[in-house]
Amino acid sequence: MIIYGKNVIKEAVLNRRPIYKLYVDEKTTDQKMLYFLKDHHMTYEIKTKNELNHLTERALHQGFVADVKPYAYFDLESILKKDEIQRFVILDGVEDPHNLGAILRTAEAAGFDGILMSKKNQVPLNATVAKVSTGSIEHVPVILVSNINQAILSLQAKDVLVVGTDGQTEKTFKDIPLDRSLAIVLGNEGEGIRPLVKKNCDLLVKIPMKGKINSLNVSVAAGIMMYATLK
Repeated sequence: MIIYGKNVIKEAVLNRRPIYKLYVDEKTTDQKMLYFLKDHHMTYEIKTKNELNHLTERALHQGFVADVKPYAYFDLESILKKDEIQRFVILDGVEDPHNLGAILRTAEAAGFDGILMSKKNQVPLNATVAKVSTGSIEHVPVILVSNINQAILSLQAKDVLVVGTDGQTEKTFKDIPLDRSLAIVLGNEGEGIRPLVKKNCDLLVKIPMKGKINSLNVSVAAGIMMYATLK
C-alpha cells in the first residue's frame, strides 16, 4: 500500500515495517529527513512532484512517499491481558478516515491499548488514516471484529467495563470509574451509537455541553473521553 508524509514514513522505518519502494521529491530541501533515511540505510528513488502527486492522488505528501506492507489487524484475544488495567476504544461505524486517524493519534498519546472496529460500515486502515495519525497507526493495535455487540460481550466477560456516550443521560464522564479496565464506545458521525450497541453498554455518560451546538466531532469527543479515563 502507498503511504505518504514524513512522520508516517519515519514511524514505518522505526517500526521496521517492510518498505518495498521509497520515493523522494527531486526538489526536497529537507536535509534532516534525508539524513534520517541515510542513517537507517534506506534507499530511495527520486521523483518529480507530479509523479508523487499521481502516486498519492494529489494528497499532501510533503515530498516523501512509500510503498509498504499493509497495516495488519489484531485479534482481540491477543490484546487482552490478565491482571492489568487496560483501556480500549470501540468505534461503531466511524466512516471518515480523518476521524479515524485523529482517534488513533490521541489513543497513542493517551496510552490506550487498542481500537476495536467492525469489518462492516467502517473506514479501513488506509493512507489517509496513516497520514492523519502522524505515524500513530504503527503503535496502536486495531482489532477488527465481525460483530461489535459480540465483541462487547467478550470484553465484559473479561471484566472490562463498556462505557457508551449518550447526551440524554444524567451521568457525565466524571462518573466513569478509573480503577478497572474500560472500553469507550463512540458512534457513527451522523447517527451516533446504534441502539443495540448502546443497550449493551454497562454505563452511559455524556460530555456536558454549554454552547448552542449540542454535538462534537467524533474525534474530539474521543479525545475528551479518552483523557477522562486516565488517572
